[in-house]
Amino acid sequence: MLTRLGDKWTILVVSMLALSPDVPMRFGALKCGIPDISQRMLTLTLRSLERDGLVARSYFPEVPPRVEYELTDRGRSMLEPLATFTAWIRDTWQDIETSRRAFDDTERDRLGDGR
Repeated sequence: MLTRLGDKWTILVVSMLALSPDVPMRFGALKCGIPDISQRMLTLTLRSLERDGLVARSYFPEVPPRVEYELTDRGRSMLEPLATFTAWIRDTWQDIETSRRAFDDTERDRLGDGR
């Protein structure tokens, strides 16, 4: 569960749906709001969120068919912890990147010495 909820696509999809919590969003709107996500990954993420009871999917048998997604009460209940988590990421990501570069440089130096 932690792996799924900590996944970047899950966080982005939930964040997009949270932008208008009382208005369902169509698949295309979600896709446009998350430019780097593939159609397949968005579909898989939405299915996982629906399976977990965090997102509700509504199908309308029109021509063409219309499908809308919205956060459930359970999905909305994770918005506050998610906001705290994303604030932490925003505040620390540069420090984490600096730590990663320093670690990688040290590893590269260590391995470059043949040890």
